Amino acid sequence: MLSLQLCSANPKPALLNPSFKPFLNPRTLKPPKPYEKRKLIAISSVLQWNRKPELAGETPRVVVITSGKGGVGKTTTTANVGLSLARLGFSVVAIDADVGLRNLDLLLGLENRVNYTVVEVLNGDCRLDQALVRDKRWSNFELLCISKPRSKLPIGFGGKALVWLVDALKAREEGSPDFILIDCPAGIDAGFITAITPANEAVLVTTPDITSLRDADRVTGLLECDGIRDIKMIVNRVRTDMIKGEDMMSVLDVQEMLGLALLGVIPEDSEVIRSTNRGYPLVLNKPPTLAGLAFEQAAWRLVEQDSMKAVMVEEEPKRRGFFSFFGG
Repeated sequence: MLSLQLCSANPKPALLNPSFKPFLNPRTLKPPKPYEKRKLIAISSVLQWNRKPELAGETPRVVVITSGKGGVGKTTTTANVGLSLARLGFSVVAIDADVGLRNLDLLLGLENRVNYTVVEVLNGDCRLDQALVRDKRWSNFELLCISKPRSKLPIGFGGKALVWLVDALKAREEGSPDFILIDCPAGIDAGFITAITPANEAVLVTTPDITSLRDADRVTGLLECDGIRDIKMIVNRVRTDMIKGEDMMSVLDVQEMLGLALLGVIPEDSEVIRSTNRGYPLVLNKPPTLAGLAFEQAAWRLVEQDSMKAVMVEEEPKRRGFFSFFGG
């Protein structure tokens, strides 16, 4: 039987919590014995969370969050990763590029504050700063919706209009944001092409099932054809019990099939539905949930352009009795 073990490409701990206190005083650490070496490495990595992540690359980082298949968690990822970046001290603008079926404002609890959209900005009915909705919980996080629900875009709206929008965000008087996250609509039609046009990075959200993986593989090819080479993957809704029972593909299997760097692994969590209905993202929950911590880890890696590795560790074989040959 094989089990899944996840580790970061750079040694880092398993949680991101500003109030977290190391359980061992580093002053009392003694030179480790050979059998204690791995334990000491784990402790030293925990202490690394006391620093702020270093922003890699040129700002603003324009990242499109896509998948191809609907319902895999793109909008949930955008909301939680965006707020995690804001909590780390970076300025973030999240753009909901789903025309007529926007949901990002609902997940953030900002649906009653969206008065203007990008369509009104392009028509000259309002200024760009009027269409931006600033989150009251974290003032360095802003939401921008392309259009109102059940509305249609003008025929001339396309990738060039979104490129103009990103350039306008860069040229704002209060300064350019550190991150511009684009929540891409499902599918690979005109809405998808419009959303990926201004991006120079992509986060591909997928689940460990064959339908999602086939769509993700197709989207990866389209992103590369558009010139986006920095593509990382988030595997969502992972259930370790099903992986151990060989009823679900492991994260390593997914990574081998798609050939992408792994940004994060999000476990299946019933709290996702509760947070969605409340308009309160997982990363703000106290105490934090496993899925919320996983989103925070993914945001940390996104800042430093880091990745993680999925490693398969072989377990000790169980002793089999005589009747096991007959299914006993």
